[in-house]
Amino acid sequence: MPRVLLLEDDPATRERLAHIVTSSPGLELAAAFGDLKSALAWLAAHEPPQVLLVDLQLPDGSGIDLIRAARRIAPAAEAMVISVFGDEAHVVSAIEAGATGYLLKDASGEEIAMAIARLLAGESPISSAIARHLLRRFRALPDAAPAAPAPPSPLTPREGEVLQLIAKGLSYQRIAEALAMSPHTVTTHIKQIYRKLAVNSRGEAVFEAQQMGLLPPLGAGPPGS
Repeated sequence: MPRVLLLEDDPATRERLAHIVTSSPGLELAAAFGDLKSALAWLAAHEPPQVLLVDLQLPDGSGIDLIRAARRIAPAAEAMVISVFGDEAHVVSAIEAGATGYLLKDASGEEIAMAIARLLAGESPISSAIARHLLRRFRALPDAAPAAPAPPSPLTPREGEVLQLIAKGLSYQRIAEALAMSPHTVTTHIKQIYRKLAVNSRGEAVFEAQQMGLLPPLGAGPPGS
């Protein structure tokens, strides 16, 4: 039975991911840790797992260090990043270290379970918003070509305000209070934001908005720097 090593510093998220693993037929949770040092020590002392679920930003380092260690100790293990960071620097750094999958943290339990199954089947699951951005980048014109002007924002000013508060992690109720509108109106604005950005979740909305220049990038730079 495939065994999973989980590294996530947030207790609630770690518990959620552990539940997804233990509830998935055919998977076994080998161990779960909230810090890099403990995960590295476990990996060095135990039979290698088949799958690693790894957060990037940890209190004592980067999850990329665990991926690199696994590549040396257990080269056949599949590593999937589950992170709030979806910018190009973090994604590319993780892939270069050996990650074979990359999801944003607000992926549903079903999406995460399916991604693990795809990893074990030899595929490389990646959040659709990240995939779209990378494809656009690789299809971009050469650097020598003149840069096209940035397109105008597809969002109304009010939708832009809602998006800013989504990026800060506020709940619908708190957004309603901050902008003096009803929760129903907030929901309507968010549906319009999702439609205009062609996304299906808060995490994808924030990521897509960052790539379009509607929000500043999350994080100061690539992990491990």
